[in-house]
Amino acid sequence: MQVDELIKPFPIKEFHPFPRALLGPGAHEIIGPEALKLGFKKVLVMTSGLRGTDIVPKIVGSLEHHGLEVVLYDKVESNPKDYNSMEGAALYQQHGCDSFVSIGGGSSHDACKGARISVAHDGRNVNEFEGFNKSENPKNPPHIAVSTTAGTGSETSWAYVITDTTTDPDNPHKYVAFDDACVPTLAIDDPVLYYDCPTDYTAQCGFDVLAHGSEPFVSRLNFTPSMGSALYSIKLVAENLRLATWNGQELEGRQNMMYAQYIAGQAFNSGGLGIVHSISHAVSAFYDTHHGLNNAIALPRVWAFNMPVAYKKYAQIADAMGVDTYGMTDVQAADAALAAAIRLLRDVGIPEKFTDITQDTYSKNRLGKGPTKFYENASVIKGNDEDVDRVTRHVLGDACTPGNPKECTFETVRPVVEHSMNGDLDDLLS
Repeated sequence: MQVDELIKPFPIKEFHPFPRALLGPGAHEIIGPEALKLGFKKVLVMTSGLRGTDIVPKIVGSLEHHGLEVVLYDKVESNPKDYNSMEGAALYQQHGCDSFVSIGGGSSHDACKGARISVAHDGRNVNEFEGFNKSENPKNPPHIAVSTTAGTGSETSWAYVITDTTTDPDNPHKYVAFDDACVPTLAIDDPVLYYDCPTDYTAQCGFDVLAHGSEPFVSRLNFTPSMGSALYSIKLVAENLRLATWNGQELEGRQNMMYAQYIAGQAFNSGGLGIVHSISHAVSAFYDTHHGLNNAIALPRVWAFNMPVAYKKYAQIADAMGVDTYGMTDVQAADAALAAAIRLLRDVGIPEKFTDITQDTYSKNRLGKGPTKFYENASVIKGNDEDVDRVTRHVLGDACTPGNPKECTFETVRPVVEHSMNGDLDDLLS
């Protein structure tokens, strides 16, 4: 047997660094002293605005109370657009800032990472850095990432996701950039900041965590150091997402989801992702729907697709989700894991297919500046052949697809996308 057949497809794994982190109730209140310790003097704050909450004024007030100057950019959109990063970079340079703070979920953190990369490269367009470690300057401006959702993992990862709206305006492209230079300087995860997160948004972000835990656990990268945190994050989601969703003012559920999202982010940071995320990126690019919502809808279909090559791992996921698998075969236990995921999705009230999504019930944008022109002009999901084909093509070009445990071709992935658009989840249980 040839050696290259033994070691493919990912013979050498890479462990990516994590930022220092402050986790727990009250952590956000010490951002001022922490910023001073890091040498911040004039900060560009990037956020969606978090309309309806007092989170942004509180954090800006804390920074200003400690003598820091603050410039505010509060126009970050869901599925952050290239122009969000570029506007942030331009403001940073115009006002002579020396540091960044992002407040929000993945959109704010990712837009901020893109702005930092642009600033470090004399204002070059963020879209030039799609791919793996494309930046040439390792010295980005320092960055504190304050999370207000239990979902993203971006505050602790080397990845950021941007929607390219300019290269081909008729076909927006949402891509992942992986870059060790963009890792935040400090992550702050405070479950108290999640209390104002709407019910549906909490549920959708929670399924983002389930995807972040399950995808590296079954990934082709087979990255051993990620396995423990990936599996434990799944356990925490199964035990706490219902409580966090329906009793959002209780610390227990919020705090446990905080830890779930944090360790899941670290799991995929080096363990990789799969086509739950690839499908999500494609749907976000074309329809501007929320990343976590997309992950939730795609996840059961992708689990069913992948199971034949990973029954044993899905059986372990069943255990993590609290299923009593005693006496079951791996196939039976894997089926039980899928059933548990569907039960969780239904228990927290998430739409079951993409064609169920309606704009008027979509709360994510209400946290920011409201539905944007990009969102209002986005296509309506029809679930027809044209939708299915273009999403499938986008999936096959996504940076997460090579990590998927089962080989992906247009012919094999298209039915997964089509079922996500129109299929009945009960079909997966029969």
